[in-house]
Amino acid sequence: MPTITIPIEDLVFVIAALVGGGLLLVTVLLDDILGGILDALHLDFSIGGVSLMPPLLAFIAMFGVGGIFATQVLDLHGGQAAIVGVGFGVAGFAVALGMFTALRRAEGSRPFAIADLVGHEGSVSVAIPAGRLGTVYIRAEGQTHELSATATEDLPAGTLVRVVGVAGMGVVVERGTSSNATPAAPPPAQEAPQGEETHA
Repeated sequence: MPTITIPIEDLVFVIAALVGGGLLLVTVLLDDILGGILDALHLDFSIGGVSLMPPLLAFIAMFGVGGIFATQVLDLHGGQAAIVGVGFGVAGFAVALGMFTALRRAEGSRPFAIADLVGHEGSVSVAIPAGRLGTVYIRAEGQTHELSATATEDLPAGTLVRVVGVAGMGVVVERGTSSNATPAAPPPAQEAPQGEETHA
C-alpha cells in the first residue's frame, strides 16, 4: 500500500488551526465558566477589561490557517510559510480583540440592587412605627425610589433618614441629620366636591 507522507510543517499548521479554533469556540460558548475559574485562581489576563484568551486563541488558529494557505496556495515552505502564518495570526488577534472589546462596551451595567442603597439618605413618606413597616423616599440612579422600611424607633413622615441595612425587599433606616436628603412628597391636595361650599 502506498504511504501518505504529510510534511511536518503542514501537520503543525493543521494542528494549530484545529486546536486554536476549537478552544476559541469553547471559550466563546463557556466564557462565564472559564472566567469564573480564572477568577478563583486569581489569574487575570486582560487588556482594558477584555480577556486575552480569545485573541490569543484566534492568533493560534489564524497562524495555522495562514500557514496552510502559504504551503498549499502560495507554495511557500519553512520560514516563509511561518511568516505568512504569523501575519494571519496577528490579523486574527487584532480582529478578535476588536470584537470582544466592542462586545464588552455594549454590555449593560450591573442591575441596580437594594443593597446599593446602604449609606444613602432620604426621608420618610409614610410614618414608620418602631419595629414595623413604613415607607421612605430614597434618591439613587437618577430616580426617587419609594421603598418599604423599618427602624428601631418611631419615625414620623418627613423625618430625614439614612439607610443602614437591607431587610428582604425593604431597607432598614435610622434617623439622619443631612439636609441633602430627598424630601417626602406631599400628599395630594383634597378638593372639595363640586356644588358644596366649605364653611369656617
